[in-house]
Amino acid sequence: MPRTFVDLSIYLENDVISDPPAFAPKIQYFSHENTFAQIAPFFPGLKKEDLPDGEGWAVELVQLSTHNGTHLDAPYHFHSTMDKALGQARPAIAIDQVPLEWCFQPGVKLDFRHFPDGYVATAKDVEAELKRIGHTLSPLEIVVVNTSAGVKYGRQDYVTSGCGMGYEATMYLLERGVRLTGIDGWSWDAPFVYTAKKYAETKDASLIWEGHKAGRDIGYCHLEKLHNLEALPHTGFMISCFPHKIRGASAGWTRAVAIFDDALLPAKAEKM
Repeated sequence: MPRTFVDLSIYLENDVISDPPAFAPKIQYFSHENTFAQIAPFFPGLKKEDLPDGEGWAVELVQLSTHNGTHLDAPYHFHSTMDKALGQARPAIAIDQVPLEWCFQPGVKLDFRHFPDGYVATAKDVEAELKRIGHTLSPLEIVVVNTSAGVKYGRQDYVTSGCGMGYEATMYLLERGVRLTGIDGWSWDAPFVYTAKKYAETKDASLIWEGHKAGRDIGYCHLEKLHNLEALPHTGFMISCFPHKIRGASAGWTRAVAIFDDALLPAKAEKM
C-alpha cells in the first residue's frame, strides 16, 4: 500500500466560525495586481509595466492568536508549573521546548461522537472505548478524540458543541505514558457555556478547565480544532503535528496530518 495522508487540520480563514468573534483570525490579502507599491522601493526607476504581465507578488498580512486554527497547546498554556504528580513540580515547558518525539507517533482514535454537547468524559469512558476497539495504550501514542463538534466546523454552534475531556479522563491517558492528545472541538475541555452553568450552581472552580489543568500534575500537550477525524480508523496510522517554533509561547500552529504507511508503525500496531 502506497503511503497516504489524511489532513486533520482546519483552515485559517476569514469569516468562518472557528473561534468566538473576539478571537477570530484576520487575514488581509494582497494580490499580484495591487502590490507594485510594495516592490517599487526596492528597485528605483522600476515601472509597473516593466514587470512580466505587469504583475507584482501575492502576499498576506495575518493577525492571529497562537490558538487560532489547528494548533498544539504547550504545558505552559495550562499552568506555570507541571509534573507535580511525578515527584516535584517544575516550570512548565513552552511550545519551543516541547520534545519533537512527542509530535510524531502512532495515533489512536477514541470515538466519543455519541456523547451530548457539554458532557465531560471520564476515565471509565476512556477505558471502555479502549476495550471496545481492542487497544492497549503504549507510551507516547497520540490519542485523538472524535466528538460531535468535528462536523460542525464553520457553523454557528461549533464553539459550543461536543463533549470535553475531564481531569480523570486526561490523567488516565497521561498515567499510561501518553504525552500528546487532541480533539476536534474548540477546546480539550467541555464548551465553556456548559461549565459556566455548573460553576454557577456549585461555585466549584475546580470544574473550570479541569482537563487542561491535569497538566499541572503531568505535563502534556494537546491539539485543538482537529478536523476529519471521522475518516480515521481507530489505530493503524501515524500522526505528525510539529508546531511552529515560537519562543516562549503557549501554543503553536500546526498542519496536523495522519500518515498511513505500515513501514512507519511499530510491529504490533494494526488497523482496527
